[in-house]
Amino acid sequence: MEWRDEGALLKVRKHGESSAIIEVFTQAHGRAAGIVRGGTSRKIAPILQPGAQLDVTWKARLEDHLGSFTVEPIRSRAAQVMSDRVALAGLNAVTSILSFVLPEREDHPPLYTRTIQLLDLLGQGEVWPLAYLQWEVALLEELGFGLSLDTCAVTGGNDELIYVSPRTGRAVGRHAAGDWADKLLPLPPVLKGEGDADIAEILTALRTTGHFLTRHLVPSLGDRSLPEARARLLDSLARQV
Repeated sequence: MEWRDEGALLKVRKHGESSAIIEVFTQAHGRAAGIVRGGTSRKIAPILQPGAQLDVTWKARLEDHLGSFTVEPIRSRAAQVMSDRVALAGLNAVTSILSFVLPEREDHPPLYTRTIQLLDLLGQGEVWPLAYLQWEVALLEELGFGLSLDTCAVTGGNDELIYVSPRTGRAVGRHAAGDWADKLLPLPPVLKGEGDADIAEILTALRTTGHFLTRHLVPSLGDRSLPEARARLLDSLARQV
C-alpha cells in the first residue's frame, strides 16, 4: 500500500532510538499516522514541527498497519509563532484539537481547507481570533454538531436572536426565552457572522462553541477530555481584553 498527499503536521513523538511517529492532517486521507525513520536526526527533526506543511508519502504492507512516512517540507510556520504568545497558543490548540477529534484516515476536505487557511493566518493578531472562532463553528458542523442560528427554535422568527439552546444548538429570541433565559447560552452577533468583533465578544462566542465541544462532541468520542491547549488559548486571548 502506498499513497502521497500534502498535509499539516499535528503531533510528533519519539519512537525508538532515532525514529519518530507523526500525525498529519492530510487533504485526501484525513488524519494519518506513521513512522519517520531518522525523525530525530539533525536533518529531519527541524522539519517535524507542529503546524508545518509537508509533502508526505505513506507506505505499508497492509492498509491497517501503522506504516511509514517519508516527508518533504513545503513550508514551516515556526517563524509565525516564535515570538507571539497568542499565535503559539493558537497553533497548539488547533493541532491538539484536530489530533483529538478527527477519526483516523477519514477525509474532511472542507475542514482541511479551512484549517490550512487558519494556520496561514497565524501571527496576524487583528484577524486570527475571529478566524479561529469561525474554524470552531466549521469543526462542529463538519463533525455533525453544527449550530442552527438563523431562526428562533420557539417562534420560527429571526428577531432579536440573542440566545442559543445548550441542548439543541438552535437560536432563541429574546422574548421567546422567558423564564429559561438564565439557562441559555449567549449568542453574540459575531457568532451569527454579523461583522467584526472585539476580543471580548469573540471570547463570549468561544464559550458558547466550547459548550458544544465539551458537552456534545467530546462525549461522542468516549470517556475523554478536550485538550487543555484550548483553555490556554482562551486565557491568552483574555489577557488582551
